[in-house]
Amino acid sequence: MTGLLAERLRQAADNAAAMWTVLARARGDQAFDHFAFTVIDGRRYRIMLRTATPGDAAVEELTELARQRRNEGRTVVVEDPFQVLDLADLGMTAGQLPVLAREPGPVAAPEGVERVGTPAELAVAEELVVHGFPLEEYQPYLPGTVFPPELLDRSTAFFRKGTQGACLTMAHGGVGGVYWVTTRPEHRSKGVGRALMHAVLRHFDDLPVTLTASRSGRPLYEKLGFVTLGDANWWR
Repeated sequence: MTGLLAERLRQAADNAAAMWTVLARARGDQAFDHFAFTVIDGRRYRIMLRTATPGDAAVEELTELARQRRNEGRTVVVEDPFQVLDLADLGMTAGQLPVLAREPGPVAAPEGVERVGTPAELAVAEELVVHGFPLEEYQPYLPGTVFPPELLDRSTAFFRKGTQGACLTMAHGGVGGVYWVTTRPEHRSKGVGRALMHAVLRHFDDLPVTLTASRSGRPLYEKLGFVTLGDANWWR
């Protein structure tokens, strides 16, 4: 991996940790930072590695945190974009998702996409993401618990295309991060995701943009100029 791509991967990990920290604080969950990783203590116990060189002591501390929470019966997710952890001895298995980045460049005008600006609009976007993605830990769904209205005053930005699709973005660490690009099932393969991404790329303008893609979403991102930085391990 070239120096630029390695830096984009680090920035993507840092952006994701910042996004989850903002969400945790809005939701009333706990978040704390170690120099090598971030912990989000919410409905799931999430550990997010932020460096490719955490060192033995940090890996031991991270592993012990995961072990303790699993022993307490918690659902634990460990995100490792750098593929440096091995948590198999804890009984965890790693699924892989690609991390992608796009450098700034021209993009077509979005059609019918608006930035969310009111609590009522945010409620529509929240419902789309919770049910369209879906977010299993928030079922049964209680409005306002996933994306509380105070997020509108923070460093996040939501976009939606009517009631067809929505996504969340975060500007942090020199890149724009994109999360939960969601299209309602009956509107898939009709250009909703592309329109959302056009709006996002125009929103960030001169910033590189990073995201973690589903396998099904990856072809769209590649057509938009994203390149793969690597496969992140998601230990569960």
